[in-house]
Amino acid sequence: MLNPWRPGARPGDRFYDELVMAAGSVLDVGCGTGAMLHHARAHGHTGRLVGLDPDRAALARARRRADVEWVEGTAADAEWQAEFDLATMTGHAFQYLVTDDEPRAPLAAIRAALRDDGRFVFETRHPQARAWTEWHPLHAADIRDAAGRPLRVWHEVESVVADVVTFTGTTAEPDGTVLRVDRTSLRFLDVATLDVLLAAAGFETEARYGDWHRGPVTGTSREIVTVARRRT
Repeated sequence: MLNPWRPGARPGDRFYDELVMAAGSVLDVGCGTGAMLHHARAHGHTGRLVGLDPDRAALARARRRADVEWVEGTAADAEWQAEFDLATMTGHAFQYLVTDDEPRAPLAAIRAALRDDGRFVFETRHPQARAWTEWHPLHAADIRDAAGRPLRVWHEVESVVADVVTFTGTTAEPDGTVLRVDRTSLRFLDVATLDVLLAAAGFETEARYGDWHRGPVTGTSREIVTVARRRT
């Protein structure tokens, strides 16, 4: 409900949709409820589409569409070998890897899953934009769930330690009665750190964008969009 997949209206969704539709085979790492791959299949993608995620509840929704492969697990557990032209990690999911060690196994597995010259595309929030300063109850979102029940969702930062931000996400009734609180930590990496991690895993940076229109990374960019190619 908070993050619908709408390539016709959202530039980030359109950016990924164009890549997916042009690739013969796609591995979506952290596919969640599968919205991106659902859309690709519904709009004519005829190649292999695979979604990978450790969240059973999310995959249960993804599996409503049976003409896509859905795999429960993490990227570090993946054992595909040279099977995909494109791997994606959308929704700033790369930022969940909060230490230098955590990306190593996932990146190695993603590289192994790609064919020669296959590409891995993902985005992270640029730390200079300090996106977390906007995460507070004053920016609560009012939505309705699938049953039409009104809900209010907001975020609050607990700590900022070096480049790691820890925050909570609260789901509540419109009157503020709390239904659920989730805690998350995200790492805000700069370009240099990203390139070190990618190079160590056997990738080279093919392109780097500061926005969803393929503009350069500048002093005002809010995103770091990375297109990495598997080195042979």
